[in-house]
Amino acid sequence: MIDISVSGLVKEFEVGKKILDGLTFQVDSGERVGLLGPNGCGKTTFLRILTGEVHPDEGEIVVAPNKRLGLISQIPVYPALYTVEDVLDTAFEPLHRMEEEMSELSRRMENGESDPALLSRYDKLSAAFQVGGGYEMDTNKNKVCGGLSIPQDMRERPFDMLSGGEKTRVNLARLILEDTDILLLDEPTNHLDLRATEWLEEYLEKFKGTVLAVSHDRWFLDKVVRRVVEIQEGKAEFYSGNYSFYAVEKERRYEEKLKQYEKEQAKIQQLEKAAEQLRIWAYSGNDKIFKRAQSMEKRIERMRTTDKPKKDRKMSVRFGEREFRGDEVLSVKGLSKGFGGRTLFDRVDLEVEGGERIALLGDNGAGKSTLIKIIMGEEEPDSGKIRRGPTVKVGYLPQIIHFDHPERTLVDTMLYDLDCTAQTARNRLASFKFRGEDVFKPVSALSGGEQSRLRLCMLMDSKISLLILDEPTNHLDIQSREWIEEAVEEYEGNLLFVSHDRYFIDRFATRVWMLEGGKITDFKGTYQEYLEAKEKGRLNGENAAPAPRGGPSAKGAPPEKKDKPKRPGGTKNLEKEVGAAERAAGAAEERMYDLEQEIQEASADYLKLQELYQRREALEDELAHLYATWERLAAELEEARG
Repeated sequence: MIDISVSGLVKEFEVGKKILDGLTFQVDSGERVGLLGPNGCGKTTFLRILTGEVHPDEGEIVVAPNKRLGLISQIPVYPALYTVEDVLDTAFEPLHRMEEEMSELSRRMENGESDPALLSRYDKLSAAFQVGGGYEMDTNKNKVCGGLSIPQDMRERPFDMLSGGEKTRVNLARLILEDTDILLLDEPTNHLDLRATEWLEEYLEKFKGTVLAVSHDRWFLDKVVRRVVEIQEGKAEFYSGNYSFYAVEKERRYEEKLKQYEKEQAKIQQLEKAAEQLRIWAYSGNDKIFKRAQSMEKRIERMRTTDKPKKDRKMSVRFGEREFRGDEVLSVKGLSKGFGGRTLFDRVDLEVEGGERIALLGDNGAGKSTLIKIIMGEEEPDSGKIRRGPTVKVGYLPQIIHFDHPERTLVDTMLYDLDCTAQTARNRLASFKFRGEDVFKPVSALSGGEQSRLRLCMLMDSKISLLILDEPTNHLDIQSREWIEEAVEEYEGNLLFVSHDRYFIDRFATRVWMLEGGKITDFKGTYQEYLEAKEKGRLNGENAAPAPRGGPSAKGAPPEKKDKPKRPGGTKNLEKEVGAAERAAGAAEERMYDLEQEIQEASADYLKLQELYQRREALEDELAHLYATWERLAAELEEARG
């Protein structure tokens, strides 16, 4: 059954600039679909059309009847005195109405009314109340609030007094409690810490409804999404897998289309040369040759079917690095800090040596940003001290970006702060994707993500040996996140970062500081090793280390290598088997080529594409098996010839 059907959607806000241009796809019941694309491609516009907030210029969206649709990013307006508890209780309004009617019917029966219709109505309501979870309302509410880090003191506060992130969390909890049929998630992990994000992923795994998620959290997309719809130039591109599949397949399609384009261009050049020669001969008065030249030119025009594939230019910039002398980068001794009677961390001792890349993790409000501010000298500790190595120079990207003169244009900001020439400023801004008239915008007109990008642009000009990043990928789309990762990858100095982006953490962390309960668990290892140690319960102290690699046999003698039994018949049979395996793999490759051509031709037919993708998946498995057989037989043949 189809839950959401999108057909020929067109929307433009500026004349001649269509943000959606014939967008067409469908979402089946129970599917987990990721809606991807760079910032500004039309994802939010599509969601606003889907919820009825914006009307399309052409096309239509049909949502299956009787399906309840909930959008996370839309926060309803509640009465002024509503607490968070009141907001959460709105999820149970139908059950509360049933409860009130049951109480009224119960009172009437206690007063002596014995109408059979009255008893029948009470029985029906009681059954519906039980099936709807009426007796588990408080239990479910506490479970969801615990998972999304909504403590009891927050539940008692007025909803209007919450921050934007807190309101988003409460609204997400309300939608989950409503048991919505279709969940529209618009950047659901932006205001969630790691614990709450993991809880949401577990919930969505068990959720029986349909999920359509717009997210830049690649780890979340890998865990939740089973199909990707990418909005590209206003149209839909389809990928039958999670984010990792999408990333690999997108690159493969680009390379394939580029090869096709180059092959087509080579053929066109060859034909153009032949047509030109025919025209030269036709000037001698031979009409037949002239007609052949015209026919060839028409054929050339028909061949121009493939546009050159586009690929966003990579930003070729890197952090400046300062030569570092000495092993000691940072020393933390007996550090303590608290606010309003609450201890954030107490008597923390840490040592950082050259070359380490440290992820500072913990729940929202645990004190991560406070610790960073103390290291930067922006906050004073209650006790203890921090010492930096004498040759250490720090580069710092805070979570909340501040510019002293937001009224200045981007180019003026670069000129004043970096004391460079106008051309150098323009070049550096261009490398950070600030081009053309954008460089004359005031800094105050930039979005949060653009301000982060501008601050990074200024930061990368500095010579630094310790780079501190506080949520560096917040507000950035996937492409910008990947670019920052490339820049950080090339930086060889020390790195200390706070992040909830598990892709970023997994890529860079060689050491983990987990801040919880006022203590820091110091784990020397990668993020994957940290997760494994946590799962096995090996994180039981302030200083934890990964378990020794290798199993019990690592200390003992290696197992004896058993001789493979020799095959009868010498190498003759083996040679035949290898040849047969090669031919089978070649035939499968030819079938794969034909299938890829069919996929290209059926790019606008979603149902046909589904069938073709399933056939391709089966053929890929068959090819993998054939190649494995061929490799095994070839190895045996080589050994037999030995």
